[in-house]
Amino acid sequence: MDFNKLARMAARRLLKPLGAAVLGLVALVALPAAVQAQQPLTTILVVGDSLSAEYGLKRGTGWVPLLEKQLVAEKKPVKVVNASISGDTTSGGRSRLAALLSQYKPGIVVIELGGNDALRGLPLDMTEKNLTAMTQAAKKAGARVLLVGMQVPPNYGGAYAATFSGLFGKIAKAEKVALVPFFLKGIADVDDAPARFQADRIHPNQQSQAMMLANVWPELKKLIR
Repeated sequence: MDFNKLARMAARRLLKPLGAAVLGLVALVALPAAVQAQQPLTTILVVGDSLSAEYGLKRGTGWVPLLEKQLVAEKKPVKVVNASISGDTTSGGRSRLAALLSQYKPGIVVIELGGNDALRGLPLDMTEKNLTAMTQAAKKAGARVLLVGMQVPPNYGGAYAATFSGLFGKIAKAEKVALVPFFLKGIADVDDAPARFQADRIHPNQQSQAMMLANVWPELKKLIR
């Protein structure tokens, strides 16, 4: 009997299942990377009013679509959901936020609301409570928050204007979230401001949308991971 041949045959029988086990281990090690590649992109949820809903503009020219283009150009693994509604107030945004968080599960929430509260002369303590509640709800859902600040013209009264513009920073500090101090910086606070707005003198024109994005982007990009 050829004992050497028998030994070689036995060795092959032992190594065959061992080789299969090694291949299986390699597959298990590779699995997390494959799963990770299939994970959904981070979602930026924009909850705003007409300033973000392209009021009076050609579709695709507002600051939010410009943001989408910038994210693509910079190869950021992010998608954008624009849930902005013209005329919306902080009360409206607060009432629909829970459903939006549940539906889209965003990693980042941009809250751009409050301007219509001021235009309607609504109580500022209500505006503050609504924005605070929205910020807390987004954080509880696991999202990072960017609060977009607004200002009103001085003809609303110095005290009202100062309190309104200050509440955004107050909330951002208390809740430890990111802040754009003034959404329309370089648009509404310059000498040629009328040329940067539509005929209603309320909504920035198409040429101003890039500046609006420029005001948001420095703080927003810090939240993209």
